[in-house]
Amino acid sequence: MNKNVCKQFDCSSLLEEISDAVENREAVSSLLHLEGEVSSKMATELHEAIFMAKQQRHKNLFLNYRNLNNFPVELLKDEGLQFLERLYMKRNSLTTLPDNLAQKLPNLIELYLHSNNIVIIPEAIGNLARLQSLDLSNNALQLLCPEIGRLRSLRHLRLSNNQLKCLPPEIGDLQELETLDVSMNQLMSLPDRLHRCHSLQNLTADHNLLSHIPRQLCWLHRLNQLSMAANRLTFLPLDLGRSRELQFVFVDNNVDLKGLPSYLYNKVIGCSGCGVSSHVLEGEWGEVLGEALSEALVGLPAEVKVVGSETDNVVPLEELSMRTLHRLYHHRPTDLNLLPPITLPKSLLDLLQFPLGHCHRCSQSMFTIIYPKLFPLRETALAGVHRRTTVSFVAYCCSSHCLRTFNLQG
Repeated sequence: MNKNVCKQFDCSSLLEEISDAVENREAVSSLLHLEGEVSSKMATELHEAIFMAKQQRHKNLFLNYRNLNNFPVELLKDEGLQFLERLYMKRNSLTTLPDNLAQKLPNLIELYLHSNNIVIIPEAIGNLARLQSLDLSNNALQLLCPEIGRLRSLRHLRLSNNQLKCLPPEIGDLQELETLDVSMNQLMSLPDRLHRCHSLQNLTADHNLLSHIPRQLCWLHRLNQLSMAANRLTFLPLDLGRSRELQFVFVDNNVDLKGLPSYLYNKVIGCSGCGVSSHVLEGEWGEVLGEALSEALVGLPAEVKVVGSETDNVVPLEELSMRTLHRLYHHRPTDLNLLPPITLPKSLLDLLQFPLGHCHRCSQSMFTIIYPKLFPLRETALAGVHRRTTVSFVAYCCSSHCLRTFNLQG
């Protein structure tokens, strides 16, 4: 009797398993069929969108959210879309771009490739002579080809949230560039030639590994907003904020940064989370200057050979010589490279072209010496605005006289 019951139980269990398996197979089959229908429908819609764009000579083509793994071949057939000016391909799964993109879409002005899986862009990207806006944000870029510098019409370049560790120097060849966003990458430095982007107005480099800002950026006289939040900055260029055009500077959450150039006092600044760590300038200067000023000068440029004080009434001969040479060369209408050779180290010759900074009191160029004066932010009128910071404003002067007479509030 028990054996018969067991046999019946085993049979019924087996039948249930078979039934479940059949149902699961049918469900999987239904899902695969549905997925196939969706893919087929999307392919049809893609074909129709491109066909209509060709037939009606559309200037704008929207191919966002199309689940594309490859660049549509329909866009590259025959003569391509010679009239297309704006191509939107955001949130697909593209991994690269075709080499003949510029040949088939020669009149592209704007190309939006936000949120794909692009690892590399071809050298031929430089052939898009009319391109003004390129968005490669939220991809997997590890390298940016030098040919990007050939996009001489480019005004907006967005590269945020990639895996870039460096930028090619050729970015400095983008004379028309107005917006550059390289935030959320792995950059440890910015190209020195970036100062050649004379049209640059907005530079964003938040959430990288930057330890310094090239002082040459202070020569970007159209720069209106600079954002370097959440990096590893310890020191800011002496002239940062000297340009009247620069109105917004954000350096929040740079924990080792304790000194802000006094030029920034009348700007809109973000500095919360700065100065959290405790580092003191090493060596003899740290002992002479005192802890507060020493902390504000951590990361001081290597070109600084002397840190002066109110009691130092004699400017070193090397500094006086550099100031004299700078005045001589600065007022001559020619390039430094065309002038007779000077028996100075290359580092000093570079300083002649890009001084360490300018006196915050009288605008005298400075090269190897600074006279710093500290103004803790908590003791200024901005104390109520910036509560989560321990930074100080630092006035960098050219002599003990300017140091004594400098007034932060004018």
